[in-house]
Amino acid sequence: MGAGAGAGAGAGGVGKCALRPSAGAGAAVRAAARAGPAGALGASRGPPGCPGTRGKVRDAYRLGGGRLALVTTDRQVRPQPPPPPSPRPPARPPIARPVRELTGPRPPPRPPPGCPQSAFDRHLALVPFKGQVLNQTSAWWMECTRDIVPNALVATPHPYVSIMEECEPLPVEVVVRGYITGTTDTSLWTQYDRGVRNYCGNPLPEGLRKNDKLERNLITPTTKAVDHDEPISPEGIIERGLVSEGHWAEVSQAALELFAFGQREAKKRGLLLVDTKYEFGLDAEGRVKLIDEVHTPDSSRYWLADSLDERRAAGLEPENIDKEFLRLWFAAHCDPYGDEVLPEAPEELVEELSRRYVALYETITGQAFAPASPDQLTEEAIEEAIAKSIVVE
Repeated sequence: MGAGAGAGAGAGGVGKCALRPSAGAGAAVRAAARAGPAGALGASRGPPGCPGTRGKVRDAYRLGGGRLALVTTDRQVRPQPPPPPSPRPPARPPIARPVRELTGPRPPPRPPPGCPQSAFDRHLALVPFKGQVLNQTSAWWMECTRDIVPNALVATPHPYVSIMEECEPLPVEVVVRGYITGTTDTSLWTQYDRGVRNYCGNPLPEGLRKNDKLERNLITPTTKAVDHDEPISPEGIIERGLVSEGHWAEVSQAALELFAFGQREAKKRGLLLVDTKYEFGLDAEGRVKLIDEVHTPDSSRYWLADSLDERRAAGLEPENIDKEFLRLWFAAHCDPYGDEVLPEAPEELVEELSRRYVALYETITGQAFAPASPDQLTEEAIEEAIAKSIVVE
């Protein structure tokens, strides 16, 4: 989920974000960016015997005993345009129970949460510490929200690794929005600007302007697909048998409570949590659990609160912590969808994006960012951390 270009960002360069990391973290970002690929985690390796799946940003390994290791790398990708949507699949019965571990040989695993396999993504850059920020920010939020809804997080044995309880993902992404904004085809503002006044079952009043705060937070679900997302109403979710009525009631209530909590905490820190997405699953006993990243800069849109009114009055977009400027640079210097080989991203752009990730982590958690050491940015270090979490069956 992304917002518009950052304040002052252009196709050929990037403006500085008002949110900056601490001096020590900033120095670490600078050194890592200058180190090139050696200063970032681009790939991982799991222990022998642990089947793995490579996703856009995350790699996942099944550890046995109903556990997964999720490795959030520093990869930055650009999704390719999706193909035309396929015909709607026939309805299937609601999920009655989760898929459990099988004995003996098993078929290739479906991608775990956050790890869709897609041929429609292009690698843009390695952004130092991005994976660490996403992993540790999500873990911080999960620890803060266990009283709202249980989650699948078990441990974080490495800055880039989370050990998760393996759950059966529900095939719906729960998008929650507090403002009407966005630029993509599925964004609320794009649809509203085209005349849509009922989106995903939510009636919308006349007279809204881009970036207005909504009267209430809205859920606009999408079905999860490898190459695109399809907006759907709660009625459609239940009619198509994607999620049972009881589970949907539980999931939607949890999502609204999580988002409201995130908004309150963000406001205390001078931020506005604009929109986000959640993924839920069923554990081995059929209980609903939160299974994917929470309120990270990749899953959420954040604006800076102090400058919002002034910028809107001047006809400017809200000041945000966003990665769009990197994509704009590629669009100005190549055809990221058609060129066989893409140019290397400028060091200053990669460094600025890393700073924004780190600054957001420090702002949200109130903790000084402790950058992973060079020794931790290796496949061997990842394998060793995961191996210590393997459950012997």
